[in-house]
Amino acid sequence: MFVAIRFWTIVGLLTTASLLQAQSSPTASRAGDLQVGVGYALAKPDYGPDNFKGLAGYAAFDFFHNFGVELDFRFLKGPDKDLYEKTYEAGVRYHRTYGRFSPYGKIMVGRGVFNYQNSVANLAYNMVAGGGGVDYRIKPYLSLRADAEYQHWSGFPPNGLTPLVGYIGVAYHFH
Repeated sequence: MFVAIRFWTIVGLLTTASLLQAQSSPTASRAGDLQVGVGYALAKPDYGPDNFKGLAGYAAFDFFHNFGVELDFRFLKGPDKDLYEKTYEAGVRYHRTYGRFSPYGKIMVGRGVFNYQNSVANLAYNMVAGGGGVDYRIKPYLSLRADAEYQHWSGFPPNGLTPLVGYIGVAYHFH
């Protein structure tokens, strides 16, 4: 009888050992990961031969390990003092981290405002964009970013506006 009880005790321990956990649950966790950045942007807007240049800003918030949302804003001036475009975008992003590098891809929707030469008109258009880039972590709280994006502005005469926009900047990473 003693041998049988000992046998079943050992069998019970061996079969339930995989259900036991020695690790404790985290006592604190954050809701996500936020970074906010600014920088210099350059666009080839396919509206005349000249590039548009200006300032850009963004905020990215990652809810899950690799998924998040991003907000982008750009104000880019053309060669004429009155010629400019502003964009306001929101979308989803996917990123991976490899050491200090975090490449990402994003899909955005938004609104683009175009001010024509000599202030003839200031019109807004719906837009979609796809792009990506890489964040390089300098410090735990500071990153460099290089970003490229292809935009399509619907309804822009005659066939829509399709700028290719590049961006280089720096971001503060909130912990």
